[in-house]
Amino acid sequence: MWKDKYGKFKSSTPDHNSLGRRLPGGSWNLYAGIVPIFCATNNIWGVDVDDKYAPVNFQNNHWLAIWISIPKRHIVIWDTIVKHISPAQLDEVMESFLTMVPYLFVECTFTDEERIKYSLEPFTYERAAVGVP
Repeated sequence: MWKDKYGKFKSSTPDHNSLGRRLPGGSWNLYAGIVPIFCATNNIWGVDVDDKYAPVNFQNNHWLAIWISIPKRHIVIWDTIVKHISPAQLDEVMESFLTMVPYLFVECTFTDEERIKYSLEPFTYERAAVGVP
């Protein structure tokens, strides 16, 4: 969902506060823990949840696992076949997450007090090199 919709997000025009870009449909529901419906938690990212784990598909032929650490503003990638994706390709895959996840927090927080905790500064990432099966 995220990486496929990134082009539309990136090309949308922000307002004077750098907000107002178009997040993918359903982003707020994801942030609020409403979806996926079969395992909804109703736990809000950054409030009730500090860590998110997700699968990421690369070119429909390779899967990565990511860990998003909300307090650290950092993403760790686990890739069992490191040679399958070059560093430049991985940068391209991760760009949407690094940019849109912080944007999600700023756009979706309920109060200005919460919004102050976050910034639009992109998250950082690393590819785990040790302990990946």
